[in-house]
Amino acid sequence: MKEVLIVVDMQKDFVDGSLGTKEAQAIVDDVKAKIEAYLTAGRKVIFTKDTHPENYLETYEGKHLPVTHCVKGTEGWEISKALPFDEKLCSVVEKGTFGYLDWEDLLADVTDLEICGLCTDICVISNALILRAIYPDKDILVDAGCCAGVTSELHEAALKVMASNQIEVVGV
Repeated sequence: MKEVLIVVDMQKDFVDGSLGTKEAQAIVDDVKAKIEAYLTAGRKVIFTKDTHPENYLETYEGKHLPVTHCVKGTEGWEISKALPFDEKLCSVVEKGTFGYLDWEDLLADVTDLEICGLCTDICVISNALILRAIYPDKDILVDAGCCAGVTSELHEAALKVMASNQIEVVGV
């Protein structure tokens, strides 16, 4: 177990909403167990939330992924209700694009961290690589069994890219 767990975009729209997949639904119980273990151990858990405006389809991303999802304030934007999310115990960061850019403010004193969530080949890999660039000397781990990609092929490809960037990939 690492010092901090980053749970990427485990929101309704990605699990069982407009962009939900069977693969995403299949990891929910394992992600839930991982979050519970971190919280029980008194460790920090940070959730990222993909966050889009109502005019999402008019944005650059929306023109390339024309499926409305994670519009701020909607049910699809919320963390999956199947997960133990507690605002008093967990932190949340909203990100308007694939990767969150202000990790330094949250992780300054952290020595090692773990990442899980959705989608392996988009937001998980984006955040993992941003974190690797910011923190070249920190241990970063991704649990493949607690991640799902858009397709299984893209999931596997993303895991290989992360491993090649000195991010420890477990659960393969």
